[in-house]
Amino acid sequence: MKTKTHGSTSVITALAGNTIVAIIKTIVAVITGSASMFAESVHSIADTLNQSLLLIGLKRSQKPADHIRGYGYGIERFFWSLISACGILFIGAGVTIYHSIDSLLGHGGNTTSFNYISIVVLIIAFVIEGFTLIVAIRELKGGRKLSKKIFEDADPVTLAVVYEDGAAVLGVLIALLSQFLLYTTGNHIYDGIGGIIVGLILGILAIVLITKNYQYIIGKPLKAEVQEEIIEFLQQDPCIENITDFKSVAVDTSKYRIYATVEWNGSPLYEEIYGSGDLKEEFDNIKDDFKEFTKLMFRTTDRIPRLVGNHIDEIEQKIREKFPEILYVDIEIN
Repeated sequence: MKTKTHGSTSVITALAGNTIVAIIKTIVAVITGSASMFAESVHSIADTLNQSLLLIGLKRSQKPADHIRGYGYGIERFFWSLISACGILFIGAGVTIYHSIDSLLGHGGNTTSFNYISIVVLIIAFVIEGFTLIVAIRELKGGRKLSKKIFEDADPVTLAVVYEDGAAVLGVLIALLSQFLLYTTGNHIYDGIGGIIVGLILGILAIVLITKNYQYIIGKPLKAEVQEEIIEFLQQDPCIENITDFKSVAVDTSKYRIYATVEWNGSPLYEEIYGSGDLKEEFDNIKDDFKEFTKLMFRTTDRIPRLVGNHIDEIEQKIREKFPEILYVDIEIN
C-alpha cells in the first residue's frame, strides 16, 4: 500500500489557504494602496509559490531508487525547499521591504485614509492562516509533545510551512496594528513601517530555512551521540576488532546512510566452519594425499568469503533493526 508523504498534508493545506488569501489581499492592496497590505499580498503570493515548490519537492523525493540514484531521490525535497527559501528571501522579503521604504519616501502613492476593507481582509487572512498553522504544527508534532528537539529534527518541508504560516499570522497582526495606528493618527508612516517589519520577518525566516536545507544538501551527518552508539554496537561483535573509519549522511528526512571500515577478526568464524571438531579428522584422512589437501583448502577458501559476507549482512540487518533511522549500511573490511 502506498504511504502518505510526510509533510504533504500541511503543504497542501497551506497552499490552498494561501492561494485564497493571496488573491483577496492583492485585490485589496490595489484598491487601497496600503503599504502594509501590499506587503501582506506579496507575503501570501510568495508563500503560495514557495509551497508549490515544496509540493514538487515532496513528490519528486518519493521516486524509488534506480540506476541513476542508487540511494533514492530523498535529497530532492531539500533542494526544492532551498529554492523556496531563496524565493522567500528575494521575492517575499526583498520586494516587501523595497516597496515599504518607497512608500515611506512618498513615492508609492500611499493612501493616508483608513479603509475598513483592509481590516476585514486581514481578519479573514488571520483565520485561514491560523488554521493552516495549526495543521502544520500537528503534523510537525506527530503526536509528540512540542519541544526544541522536534524543531531540530524536523523535516525542513514541514518546518518551512510552520515557519511560513507562523510568519504569516504574525504579519497579519502587524498589518492590523499598522492599520489601527493609521486610523488613530492618520499618518501613513505606520503603514510603511508595518510593511518593513513584515519584510524583515520574512528575511529572518528565509535565512533560517536556507541554513537548515543547506545542511542536508551538503551532507548532514547523524548526531554525534547516535554515531557513538552505533560504533559501540559494532564493536560488540566478536568479528570486529576495530573500526578505522565511520561516516554518516542523510539521504532523506530522518533517514541516513552509514559507512564503516573495520578490521576483521576471522577467528570466531572458525567455530562456524569446524565447530564440530571435524577438521582434525578430515586432516588425518588426507594428510598423506596432497591433492586431497588442496581440495580441502579450496573448499575452505571458497567458503570463507560467503561466511564473512553473510555475517556482515547480519550485522547490517541488526543495525537497521536497532536504529530505524538507518536506511543504508555499508561495511567494508580494511
